[in-house]
Amino acid sequence: MDLISRISQQFTDSAHTKLKSVEELAGPIAVAIELMVGCLMSEGKILACGNGGSAADSQHFAAEMVGRFEVERPELAAIALSTDSSILTAVGNDYSFDQIFARQVRALGKHGDVLLAISTSGNSANVLEAIRAAHDRDMRVVALTGKGGGKVNDALSSEDVHICVPADRTARIQEVHLLTLHCLCDGIDSVLLGVE
Repeated sequence: MDLISRISQQFTDSAHTKLKSVEELAGPIAVAIELMVGCLMSEGKILACGNGGSAADSQHFAAEMVGRFEVERPELAAIALSTDSSILTAVGNDYSFDQIFARQVRALGKHGDVLLAISTSGNSANVLEAIRAAHDRDMRVVALTGKGGGKVNDALSSEDVHICVPADRTARIQEVHLLTLHCLCDGIDSVLLGVE
């Protein structure tokens, strides 16, 4: 096994997937930025959820909002729903794992808030339940998926934004999701602060 060649191929595949995605995803990402900015300017908040690497991505996004991305600015309201182990285990134990995000969305979400729902396959049952709960609260959804979008395609309304990475490999989808999150952060800062 030639590790250098294997590593080089990973870089090449990642770059190729990102470049292939930009034409398809730039428009939906811009719409998502405008939606999130409208939410934040109306004193709303962004609730983010996902499993595994997508849970880490939701935490990463919330940290960039509450802290900062690349420039100093006031803190912005965002919460990752994957971080409270007592809520996650209580709801998972008393109800089901499928409800761990939905119950938090119904408890914390309100009209005008945005749910950032991340699922590489688009088939995560608890993310789908969170989308349904967001609609119950008259919230808009920004969904990050891949692999054709899965069941999320049917769960979203015409008012939601679907950012579906045109790839099938989980690693490549997650890499584009991370870039997308950075685009969201940069775009939000640009619109709010006039950053060039």
